[in-house]
Amino acid sequence: MADGNRTAVFVGSFDPITLGHLNLIERSSKLVDRLIVGIGINAEKTGLFSPEERIDQVLRVTAEMPNVEAQTFDGLAVEFVRSVGACVMIRGIRPLTDIAGEFTMMMANRKLDSEIETIFLMADEQYGHVSSSLLKQITPLANDEQLEKFVPSSIIPDLRAKLVRKG
Repeated sequence: MADGNRTAVFVGSFDPITLGHLNLIERSSKLVDRLIVGIGINAEKTGLFSPEERIDQVLRVTAEMPNVEAQTFDGLAVEFVRSVGACVMIRGIRPLTDIAGEFTMMMANRKLDSEIETIFLMADEQYGHVSSSLLKQITPLANDEQLEKFVPSSIIPDLRAKLVRKG
């Protein structure tokens, strides 16, 4: 970031993107010149949404944020951060549930690349309980108005289509 271009990467699986993710993206985008949403792809796990669908969802809900872009990656997050010319990784944490795991990951990332800094942003209070796994559980039971408390409204049809096919 010595060149004046403050680029950061917000990494996660975003399967699907939630209001908690969106809140952190909005807040992070105000701190940097360029924010890359790094969508991690784990070949050993089958996601609900394909990598392309996740990119589409992120771009749809961040369309009003001109400095936000989305890319997929596999492998180590620190390598992805370095490959896009950034030295800052942003991670979202929820109260209590994420702190120990995120701290362990941050320490490992520092061993892998000591020049990459990790910034933790706490999810806003109303999103502290939201997770992708929770969404997968409640979507078949909740109506659209209820789901809008957890995901951007434009994502609800995507969720419904996937969970009907899988269910």
